[in-house]
Amino acid sequence: MTDADNALLRHLKLLRMLSIRRQGLTIREMSAEFQISEKTIRRDLEVFAAAGFAFKETTEDRGRKSFQLDACHATPQIGFTFDEALALCSVRHLLGPLSGTFLGTAARSAIKKVRACLGRDVTRYIEKMLPRLHATAIGNEDYARKADILDQLLVGMEDRRVVFITYQSQRATEPVTYDIHPYGITLHRGALYLVGKAVEHDEIRHWKVGRIEAAEVNVMQFTMPANFQLDQHLAGCFGIVHGQEDVHARIRFSKAVARQIAEATWHPSQIQTTQADGSLLAEFRLNSTVELKQWVLSFGLHAEVLEPKTLRAELVSELKQLLEEYETSVSAGTRQSRRAFKK
Repeated sequence: MTDADNALLRHLKLLRMLSIRRQGLTIREMSAEFQISEKTIRRDLEVFAAAGFAFKETTEDRGRKSFQLDACHATPQIGFTFDEALALCSVRHLLGPLSGTFLGTAARSAIKKVRACLGRDVTRYIEKMLPRLHATAIGNEDYARKADILDQLLVGMEDRRVVFITYQSQRATEPVTYDIHPYGITLHRGALYLVGKAVEHDEIRHWKVGRIEAAEVNVMQFTMPANFQLDQHLAGCFGIVHGQEDVHARIRFSKAVARQIAEATWHPSQIQTTQADGSLLAEFRLNSTVELKQWVLSFGLHAEVLEPKTLRAELVSELKQLLEEYETSVSAGTRQSRRAFKK
């Protein structure tokens, strides 16, 4: 890579950092981040200014100055058709989980600029339409308190830097801190999940972002596997849980829910076949059945697992335990009611 290429890459990264760091960056911090002299950083800022970028300067304690890219600097005027503007404005309903983070704030700011490009009549019509578009928020998580953590994770992904996270898993009683290589983030059922390499275990793992209590980017860099693709890595999951199995799952759905199943894409590998009695046979190729089991249970008696036999046995055992739990609860409640009646 030539010196010009290195400078261009540095400029792109520096501009991004200056746009997302809400507290701004000092000359010393930028110098340390890119491991170059403060004189070079000042020269870069002069290049940006000459190119038309504007910066906000904030004087901190003891006279330290921090710089932040001004979001109001001039940009080319972009035109939108009505349907394009309506589509972009309606996206705000999907930003619930990201509200309070710099991604959510940036998206809302972009939508405001889209509206500014429209005429008064078009804007008025869109405002009338938007309340009629709604996205449910059941199960969505709030990441407003995780804004700094998301910032650190995204910086680590972009710059391929090691990130130290403090994480408390669902089963753990205390949080644990360790270093990871962040590869990507995926949104699943209203929650964000980080995918990356757990250095200590030398394997790719998934972490629920809502359970990360702290994150800090380190100066150490890592090498991204050349053949890693986030969508391919998750292709065998029935959601987010990744396993090491190679499972051919076959599930029969009753006529009562067959249409509901047929109307949606549940997994890229799915094969759906309508049966003569109106039921539907769904087949999947997966690397884990953990989430598949939960999904099947949600349909109650309208779903029957045919394969694999191991999953069928798990469901039989779990349903027996559930039945026993309900029968015990009903019996205890009946006895308590009788005692209360006698009194």
